Amino acid sequence: MVRHPAPSSPSAVAQSFYTRWATLYDAIARRTPGVESVRTEAADALQLGAGDTVVEMGCGTGANLPSLAERVGPDGTVVGIDFSPGVLDVARTRVADYPNVSLVRADATRPPVADADAVLATFVSGMFTDPAAVVSSWADLVGPGGRLCLVDLARTTQSWRRVLNPVFRALVRVTAPPRTRTMRESPTEMLDERLVSAHRTLESRCRDVHATTHALGFARIRAGTVAERE
Repeated sequence: MVRHPAPSSPSAVAQSFYTRWATLYDAIARRTPGVESVRTEAADALQLGAGDTVVEMGCGTGANLPSLAERVGPDGTVVGIDFSPGVLDVARTRVADYPNVSLVRADATRPPVADADAVLATFVSGMFTDPAAVVSSWADLVGPGGRLCLVDLARTTQSWRRVLNPVFRALVRVTAPPRTRTMRESPTEMLDERLVSAHRTLESRCRDVHATTHALGFARIRAGTVAERE
């Protein structure tokens, strides 16, 4: 059973926010220039095979799910997890023709999944207060030999493109759930810090790490194969 937070909790506020703007987020997720190539590279990095089980943490409106379903085939399983009922409603429409896809309303920090071959998380690292612990738990979920892939947005570090960072900061502030906008710490700085923590954890838990940047340096993809614990 999934326990739903009290309406006044920060998690409930975020759920309400993403539900209210689900259609807009879906349009951004699918139509932003270059986003399709980012999603394709992330799916490729998972190295999925027929019959695999892949979990997308924070699947949103399901932009990745049809591609994942086609990669694992009819004998495979795709599980999309998100905490917002509104975005899951959009996702259900998108995967209606894919019987190998299951959608679950749950917290990605405590996914109701026993095991998987791969985990994908797209644009969600910045939502966790302790992203290192969350990513490490996903590594434990897939186990040695399993694949992890993170896709995230942060300020660009490419020197001549840093002039665009103020625009990115404005977009982060506008699209952040209400309570994060009033925090003393900048939402953009918090996003950057959490991204670094999440991606460093992936590197520490994985071998054969693949890392690339896209979208003028604002989008990061990092994937690897979970290694045995030393």
